Amino acid sequence: MQKAFQSPVAVPDEQRGSEQEKQGFAQRVIQLKVGVIPLPLYVIFALIIFAASVLGELPNDMIGGFAVIIILGVLLSDLGFKLPILKNIGGPAILSLMIPSFLVFWNVLDPSVTESVNTLMKTSNFLYLYISILVAGSITGMNRTTLISGFIRIFIPMMAGTIVAVAAGLGVGMLLGYSAHRTLFYIIVPIIGGGVGEGILPLSIAFSQILGGESGSYVAQMIPAAVIGNVFAIIGAGLLKRMADKNPLITGNGVLVKSKNGQKLGGSTYDSAKPDFLLMGAGLLFACGLFITGHLLSPFIGVPGPILMIFAAALLKVLKLLPAKIEQGAYQLYKFVSGTLTWPLMVGLGMLYIPLEDVAALISVPYIIVCATVIAAMILTGYFIGKWVNMYPVEAAIVTGCRGGLGGTGDVAILSASGRMELMPFAQISTRIGGAITVVAATLLISVWGG
Repeated sequence: MQKAFQSPVAVPDEQRGSEQEKQGFAQRVIQLKVGVIPLPLYVIFALIIFAASVLGELPNDMIGGFAVIIILGVLLSDLGFKLPILKNIGGPAILSLMIPSFLVFWNVLDPSVTESVNTLMKTSNFLYLYISILVAGSITGMNRTTLISGFIRIFIPMMAGTIVAVAAGLGVGMLLGYSAHRTLFYIIVPIIGGGVGEGILPLSIAFSQILGGESGSYVAQMIPAAVIGNVFAIIGAGLLKRMADKNPLITGNGVLVKSKNGQKLGGSTYDSAKPDFLLMGAGLLFACGLFITGHLLSPFIGVPGPILMIFAAALLKVLKLLPAKIEQGAYQLYKFVSGTLTWPLMVGLGMLYIPLEDVAALISVPYIIVCATVIAAMILTGYFIGKWVNMYPVEAAIVTGCRGGLGGTGDVAILSASGRMELMPFAQISTRIGGAITVVAATLLISVWGG
């Protein structure tokens, strides 16, 4: 009688091991992620966007622009968080800003890519929407006592840092062979002038009217210092974050002011609240309304719209005029946007606002040293003066260092590198008001000093 069942055919150990190895490799690949996106899915998205750009089918609108900056932002920020050395000095912000700038400089990107990003960033004004959401949410969600103390005290390290930075920059610049005139007006002032739109452009017009010549030539001379200074400010913010991680006593983890007994004055009262998407929509309307309010009042008051927006939000918070539910919605929207769109925004800024051809034309070792000196002087002064006026030294140094940022774009990059987007209102005050003071003072001084 034959056996009802035959014994299974034995599989050689080598073959079984090979199959297990293949399965294990496939499983590991599937588990790999770029940011939070599984690697295979990321590759599919990237190939679709690349094919659309090559075939001329990439939408020249917000959809196309978001697709480009998000696919690059996710990858570059992930690398910045993981690469040795870079991860400790603001790698995500540096890579997200500089790699796209190099890609544009080397003409690697298809024109349809830059056109879509330009439509998103400039035509649709995504940058100001981002800043409006951050300002509205971070101010209204802030501890009220912290807000009042912070706005008053931030002027002390800001002004002290500016004075020390000018003195140190002039000393080092003249030591390295630059004239005092060139060091002050073409290196130091562009760094602390508040950015391109709010600082360099008004200065270039004033310089051309006072000294003669085309304003564009002055822009080309000033932009490199602003760009290099911004990079050093990002690196400084990354180093401050590393210091704070090692010594928790010197940081408020995004809180600027200490209470009298040395304890933190709260974070946000809405941190524990469950996300409410309908309220987040109301928060978006509130942020847009704040921006439009500043835009409407600016011609009559003579103060830049973004500054009026900040003061309006602060006034609503201090006087308790805004319903708590709207505050909650604005704060939760701010947390969502800052957590998901910061690095993509950096990509857009790098592609459109970092002109490497202008930087390359003037760059030299002494030039870089002077730029680094200006930033280091501001950050160190902010650290020690902030500690003296009962602020957390790391946060005070970061906000003071934002004086070296490229306006709102620089503030975003610097605060991103430090992991402290909560400081945006104070950074905007430091950058914009400090920049406005710098522009006025530089214009008056050059009219007396001459060329």
